[in-house]
Amino acid sequence: MSLICGIPLLECVYCLACTRWAWKRCLHSAGHDSETWGLASSDEFAPVPRLCRYILANYEDDLENPRFPPPGGYRMNARQVLAQKTYKDTGGHVPPYLVYLDHDHSDIVLAVRGLNLAKEGDFAVLLDNRLGKRKFDGGYVHNGLLKAAGWVLDRECDLMKELLDKYPNYTLTFAGHSLGSGVAAMLAMLGVLNRGKLGIENKKRIKCYAIAPARCMSLNLAVRYADVINSVVLQDDFLPRTATPLEDIFKSLFCLPCLLCLRCMRDTCIPEYVKLRDPRRLYAPGRLYHIVERKVCRWGRHPPVVRTGVPVDGRFEHIVLSCNATSDHALIWIEREAQRAFGLMLEKEPIMEIPPKQRMERQQTLAREHSAEHKAALRRAVTLAVPDAYSPSDYGTFDENLSSSTEGSPSSSGMRHRMSWDELIEKLFEKDEAGHMVLRKAASSDES
Repeated sequence: MSLICGIPLLECVYCLACTRWAWKRCLHSAGHDSETWGLASSDEFAPVPRLCRYILANYEDDLENPRFPPPGGYRMNARQVLAQKTYKDTGGHVPPYLVYLDHDHSDIVLAVRGLNLAKEGDFAVLLDNRLGKRKFDGGYVHNGLLKAAGWVLDRECDLMKELLDKYPNYTLTFAGHSLGSGVAAMLAMLGVLNRGKLGIENKKRIKCYAIAPARCMSLNLAVRYADVINSVVLQDDFLPRTATPLEDIFKSLFCLPCLLCLRCMRDTCIPEYVKLRDPRRLYAPGRLYHIVERKVCRWGRHPPVVRTGVPVDGRFEHIVLSCNATSDHALIWIEREAQRAFGLMLEKEPIMEIPPKQRMERQQTLAREHSAEHKAALRRAVTLAVPDAYSPSDYGTFDENLSSSTEGSPSSSGMRHRMSWDELIEKLFEKDEAGHMVLRKAASSDES
């Protein structure tokens, strides 16, 4: 009896619990995040490698002789770059970006580069935020990224409208990497909410691809805009997985592994339903494409597989304790693996041999499947009691039966009187008693 009493039971239980937690965390791989998702097709994944190339062009001094040769042999035409802004041009308001007219794919692309650790302006964009500071379209977004997107649209709106009017069959695509991915996601949201100002009637002409995305919007917005925004994640990338605010990540950049481990331990102790019902918790936006190329207890890289879905619960909530968590964030690696994955898709799907009519039918089928998956995600969000999951505003992307007058009223006013995008944001949104920006309920009637 004295021997039993001498055993420190509480300490043993504590050690066993810690051992079990460490064992589960070490066995958790990136493949677990998307194991229940479907496989992406070549049609839907085709834009990713070339959009990575357009983003990389922001790092090049000579597009004809790139420092980072494209792995798939696709090269940009420097004469089709209609606008290219450097740090000197943007004045620190937004990372460098370019506007590219892609005649080969009937696309107008605005591509934003990622964070530059040597530029104070990029850090200023990151630090211009506070949890819950900016409420937008029924959810929360990163304030600095939203302001950066407004700055870009204020400068490039006329050019994009001119191009969209000149090429009525072209799409408008916003793309970005890391910090630029958050700007691109905000650009897509603002573009959809104010389509009339860009001369767009159908929201399907607007797309966004966020490469290695930052967690920049609340869950209800991330799910609601999944028909417009697509996020691409390579294997173990840390940024889409950590819910630590962007500004805290880069304040602790030189001790990032410590920060990720502490965040991993903290999030393990928080029940998932608590995370889902936190309206201010930010997530990677839109539909997710996960490139998986490594497996547990298997050495080296394997042929990449791309899985896609619009998840609600289990949406990249678990940090992967991996030595590749930061290297998988590099754009050059994402482009290379995306090109490899796309090549494998083409081998399995000989798309060039498909007749045009059958190819169009397959694209329509894919669109219907995505629409059904999007609606299922919205219903799932309602079931899980995600705040404001099923209450889109008059300017949202969810209601397919919106009247054209509601969509065009703010932008038609903008056509009569030149209004900056920052002013438009402030006009459409007002502060509540807590100081948050909320949608004006009478905005459309006031503008009309």
